[in-house]
Amino acid sequence: MARLKRPTAPERVRMAVIADPHVSTRAEGTSKLFEHSLDHFEAAIDDIASREVDAVLSPGDLTKDGEVWNADTVADALNALDVPVYAVPGNHDVPKDGDDHDAISVDTFADRFGPGSYPFHEEVGGLDVLGLNSAGNGDHLVDTHDGHVDADQREWLAGKLQRTDDPLIVVHHNLAAVTDQLRRHRDRVVEDMAIPPTMRETEAFVDVLANGDAALVLTGHFHLPLTGVDRGVREIATPTTCSFPQSYLLVNITPRGTDVRLVPIADQDGLELAHDRRARDSTTARGLTSIGAARLASMPLAVEDRA
Repeated sequence: MARLKRPTAPERVRMAVIADPHVSTRAEGTSKLFEHSLDHFEAAIDDIASREVDAVLSPGDLTKDGEVWNADTVADALNALDVPVYAVPGNHDVPKDGDDHDAISVDTFADRFGPGSYPFHEEVGGLDVLGLNSAGNGDHLVDTHDGHVDADQREWLAGKLQRTDDPLIVVHHNLAAVTDQLRRHRDRVVEDMAIPPTMRETEAFVDVLANGDAALVLTGHFHLPLTGVDRGVREIATPTTCSFPQSYLLVNITPRGTDVRLVPIADQDGLELAHDRRARDSTTARGLTSIGAARLASMPLAVEDRA
């Protein structure tokens, strides 16, 4: 998917990145293929377990909508891994005003799927991993699925960027350059396509990233393999496991730079089914499907000169 100059690490670090599985055990249908979501998630975990990774990262949306029973199912599936898992919550993992069930709290999510709190700083091999919560909690963003990295987290991040070299940053919602690709597709190809919820105060967040010389931000949310650059900050958006193109990412970081590979977790029949379901689900789903297919046909999406 991408060959990047940065980040680098003193010795090779290999991580898997799994995004937006939306695991659901009591729902069916939609372009997310809820009835297959657990099978897809477990297929990704089985494949990751065979690849000798140092850690698994997730930009969130592990559950359909933060249901206790789906969180329990995710935790059971992740028990198959013998490496650390560091997840940040997605907009579907946190409580919302419209929920008709009791959603798990962000603190519970952090205890079960992250290192205990947000934001976080963990070291994997010789690489610093910084995780941020853009999805909100029981008091913030409860009436929207928009994202926001608030002022306190931005201040924390600015301090960490001053004290770390080439950290990798994980957050659910997307930066402007990637989001703008959806808007261009809407304006040129699918006029009635809606834009999924976006990040608030993106410029303030990018200011911190750019001023701190951040090299790479891993996101999820749009369910597509995408990449963009905002003021020198590279974003890699991770595709979903639940719908087309069902896959996860392998990120290899070495002294020479970073390679990002997309790993499909469905066979040909599964990909065809997911493409068909997503393309017919809605106008917006059709637009997102055509973007995903175009990006797959265009890989690698970024090749940076390491000379």
